[in-house]
Amino acid sequence: MLSPSRHDAVSTYAAAKSRYQQNGNAMSNGAGQRVDGFYAADVFNERVMRQRLPKDIFKRLMETIHLGKPLRAEIADVVAAAMKEWAIENGATHYTHWFMPLTGLTAEKHDSLTIPDGKGGTLSEFGGSALVSGEPDASSFPSGGLRATFEARGYTAWDPTSPAFLTRSEGTVTLCIPTAFVSWTGEALDKKTPLLRSMEAINIQAMRILKLFGTDAGVSRVITTLGPEQEYFLVDRGLYFARPDLLLCERTLFGARPPKGQQLEDHYFGSIPAAVLTFMTDVERELYRMGVPVKTRHNEVAPGQYEIAPVFETTNIACDHQMLVMETLKRVAPRHGLQAILHEKPFAGVNGSGKHNNWSLSTDTGVNLLDPREEAHTNMQFLVFLCAVIRAVDLHADLLRASIASASNDHRLGANEAPPAIISIFLGDMLTDIIEQLETGRTRRTIKGGALDLGAHTLPQIPRDSGDRNRTSPFAFTGNKFEFRAVGSTQSSAWPNTVLNTIIAESLDSMASRLERAVGSKPTEARLQAAVRTLLKEIVRQHKRVIFNGDGYSEKWHAEAARRGLPNLKDTVEALPVLRTKKAVDLFKRYKVLSKAELESRADVFVEKFIKQVTIEAETMVSMARTMILPAALRHQARVAQAVAAAADAGVSSQTQRGMLEELVDLADSLREKTDELEEAVSHHDADPLKHARHIKTAVRPAMAALRTIADELETQVASDLWPMPTYRDLLFIKG
Repeated sequence: MLSPSRHDAVSTYAAAKSRYQQNGNAMSNGAGQRVDGFYAADVFNERVMRQRLPKDIFKRLMETIHLGKPLRAEIADVVAAAMKEWAIENGATHYTHWFMPLTGLTAEKHDSLTIPDGKGGTLSEFGGSALVSGEPDASSFPSGGLRATFEARGYTAWDPTSPAFLTRSEGTVTLCIPTAFVSWTGEALDKKTPLLRSMEAINIQAMRILKLFGTDAGVSRVITTLGPEQEYFLVDRGLYFARPDLLLCERTLFGARPPKGQQLEDHYFGSIPAAVLTFMTDVERELYRMGVPVKTRHNEVAPGQYEIAPVFETTNIACDHQMLVMETLKRVAPRHGLQAILHEKPFAGVNGSGKHNNWSLSTDTGVNLLDPREEAHTNMQFLVFLCAVIRAVDLHADLLRASIASASNDHRLGANEAPPAIISIFLGDMLTDIIEQLETGRTRRTIKGGALDLGAHTLPQIPRDSGDRNRTSPFAFTGNKFEFRAVGSTQSSAWPNTVLNTIIAESLDSMASRLERAVGSKPTEARLQAAVRTLLKEIVRQHKRVIFNGDGYSEKWHAEAARRGLPNLKDTVEALPVLRTKKAVDLFKRYKVLSKAELESRADVFVEKFIKQVTIEAETMVSMARTMILPAALRHQARVAQAVAAAADAGVSSQTQRGMLEELVDLADSLREKTDELEEAVSHHDADPLKHARHIKTAVRPAMAALRTIADELETQVASDLWPMPTYRDLLFIKG
């Protein structure tokens, strides 16, 4: 018989399986519907606005959305009235300003769309002022010192570039208005505001480059585009609730490896289990209704791991949609008896989860500025943008590393499953060859990929790319975009992209200034080409050290990176102090992305979150070790002791049983000892947050690892019917 908690969890799964399947089938009744019949049905988008707004109001609002012109106050009442009418027609009873505070999650306060009319009825109420701004309590969110407890006033401000949408949950419909969140003094308290500022910074500098090349005709803006790939795990919900570590920390703090993990390499791109596919279909349907353009779904490498990915969108919209993806995964999973786990490393011994950040630059006329085209060596404008990225990543690799630093991502980065903590760029054979040509001052050729002949007449010839992919690179060029692969799966995409936009804006600024001075007031094509070649040659020579096309997992690369002088910030505690450097402060201040106070507040918030997250994990380990694992070990020890005593009473001497008992006693003693050591380590506090974080790194985390080693060994010794929690075998392979 299983131990009560583990038995209950597995029994819950078996008993509820048919109910979950019925519920899943009920949720999937619309599976035969054409997507275009309901896509963006819950979005107050341009199509809806065109139908519902007066022509002049619609035109002026589009100028704000597409051209970046200031939002005029007089149109807010008209837009609000149309939005309210549309929302109520679709069943909405409440509205909320939907924003992204520094918690890393979204926040919302629901207000009713109706008020009593004083005559026993109601009136609908939602005007321009309610649309444009709100006033949540700023002191209750992380602010890194920007707001004290007694300084509560904060404001939300409508972001008209990200369309309002409806959320539906358990029969309720809410109008969600994407907003920024700032303090009473105007300082950014969220992730959206700096992102929008960084997008404006890169737009200004990229337009200077286009103007130099004469390709700015008809172009109003340069936008950054983003396609984030979300990885996640699914576990049975009954088993999830039987694991306090998953419930409180979203990762397992204990767990011996099962005989089967991912070593057969049979899960990646494998056939999606029926129950999981039903769940995915429901998630996609909800996301489609909210206008999220999800495109890809598949099994990932680890058992129980999956991925969902959208097509490219403007970065701020993509970041909003990415938060909706995570929320929808979490919300829909329980309907199917599942729990979605977004943590970067929920299970030891199998791959963790990331959020590959596919980033590019595009004009508002649809031209991808990172598309090399057929003859890339002659495409000087592309090469300028390419070299701007190379320069930015080399100069600010430490900032990029800091942008993805977190307690949870520490478990993933640097292992042979995810990019190393050393930031380098993979360009592939074609672009590397062109970069080498640029260093000589002349570009003569572009390597072609050719075609693959598969050797069977029934199979078509396949065009071969000019270069391979490199999954070990943290920052890889993949055809017409850069893939920043080190972003954590629980992260909002907003902060890494804020940093990326800002450092590339600085590079474009530097390069545009050099070229403008070189060509003078009367530029010619010849003068521009000469100036570009001189500049690119210089940039390649100064920054080629960051280019690496080899195996990022190898020890040789770590040694080579050190020789090249590339930073290797191995964990969060090493990375976050970068945000306080003068270089970082000056950079963000210069491009009006973050003030010194705003940047330092983020450094404070990130350090505090690291401390709190690991402390919660450590205290959870102590509790589980004392109240679950040690009692199970003692019960098993008593059982073995009884067997030893019974054998002795029968006149039989069993060295095997006696050896088992002695080993169990030693393990139980060690477990108690390591539990006490961890409790003592985690009880230490330091008034200086960074010193406290260093203590977490050097004392608490090693104590956690030592305790886990003993507990996992006990799991392999204690009888299965006595073990108090679902095992990795249960969690990874029971799915319905």
